[in-house]
Amino acid sequence: MSFVYIHVALFGGWILVNVGLLPIFPPFDPSLVILAMFASVEAIFVSTFVMISQNRMAASDDKRADLNLQISLLAEHETTQLLLIVTAIAGKLKVELNQNEEIIELQQDVRPEDVLDSIEDLADKPHFEPP
Repeated sequence: MSFVYIHVALFGGWILVNVGLLPIFPPFDPSLVILAMFASVEAIFVSTFVMISQNRMAASDDKRADLNLQISLLAEHETTQLLLIVTAIAGKLKVELNQNEEIIELQQDVRPEDVLDSIEDLADKPHFEPP
């Protein structure tokens, strides 16, 4: 907010001086053209800095999303291994398991490389747009 307060004070003072409401200083920009020029140049720089900051944040978000995907794939792999171990223990103890389709599907190992390749393939394909 200090940025806003400084600008309100500077622009407000500039306007008050050049409109003639502060007779202490003589008006130096009665049409406020110079003020408009300064404000325009500043807006160009501020918008450039904002875009640079947004690009950096987007790159950081992409890295965070990639890390999150890697962690999720690792958790999926570990869960599959745990399910296989529990199934093997149940087999050794001769415990009858109700093997439905969902459990059989969960026991299939998911290779992280295959998932990443599929994501890259989908990202390269053009998006479907309905007619």
